[in-house]
Amino acid sequence: MEIHQIPLLRNPVMIMAFSGWNDAAEAASGAVEHLLSGWGDRNDEVLPELIADVESEEFYDFQVNRPVISIDESEIRSITWPTTQIFGLSIPTMPRDLVVVTGVEPSMRWKSFTSELLDLADDLEVSLIVTLGSLLADTPHTRPITVTGTGAHPSIATRLGVSVSKYEGPTGILGVIQDGCMRRGIDAISLWAAVPHYASNAPSPKATLALINTLEDFLDISIPLSDLEENADAWEKEVNDLAAEDTEVAEYVKALEESKDAAELPDVSGDSIAKEFERYLRRHKED
Repeated sequence: MEIHQIPLLRNPVMIMAFSGWNDAAEAASGAVEHLLSGWGDRNDEVLPELIADVESEEFYDFQVNRPVISIDESEIRSITWPTTQIFGLSIPTMPRDLVVVTGVEPSMRWKSFTSELLDLADDLEVSLIVTLGSLLADTPHTRPITVTGTGAHPSIATRLGVSVSKYEGPTGILGVIQDGCMRRGIDAISLWAAVPHYASNAPSPKATLALINTLEDFLDISIPLSDLEENADAWEKEVNDLAAEDTEVAEYVKALEESKDAAELPDVSGDSIAKEFERYLRRHKED
């Protein structure tokens, strides 16, 4: 890992997502990209600072994740290699700073990759690590996207107010990082957005928005949404139009709606409304 700087950060939270297996419809990687760009519209002084780059050749198989050639306006060719980058974000209006990790899921040497990331987290005195993921699920696109928060260890999950992960089976780099955090005694949670499997083409702004909103609620912060809400509404309308063209799909969506509504009916007037109101108050306070 090439470390460019170790900035002085205030009680930082490290938020990470990787494109690939853990990133259905690019919802999770879209969330961290939004974090890196979202404050620019409001405050020109809030710009991401590059902290470190992961060495590509140590962790990526270029036949799996191929480098990309691009040509600029001067017709100069350049190659972009798959990698992971770590940025710092200092937002004056927030009580804590953010460390944002974004990149492609590595192809190999996951233990070493995780060790390097967590070593850097220690150097930056990170107080909490949040991993973001997205998965395909039997859920209707017309209802709020479900985001599930889990912890790798019962004591951590209880203290941070999330569920204990009950998943068993193959895992991606996020699972390895969560395990590494648990072994080192680092507080860490994982947030997963459920993307409708029949509308899995990227991007999925509604799922990205759900992850951003959940981050806001969990960290008690306000994140600028820019045009994310409008994009989410446009995405839902587009899927509505496509579903309306196919009777079987429309009936399937209706069945999913009925199932989800029946399962979540007790919560309609409870926590969901309270969280929405708290989010509104945070934004109103900043404005």
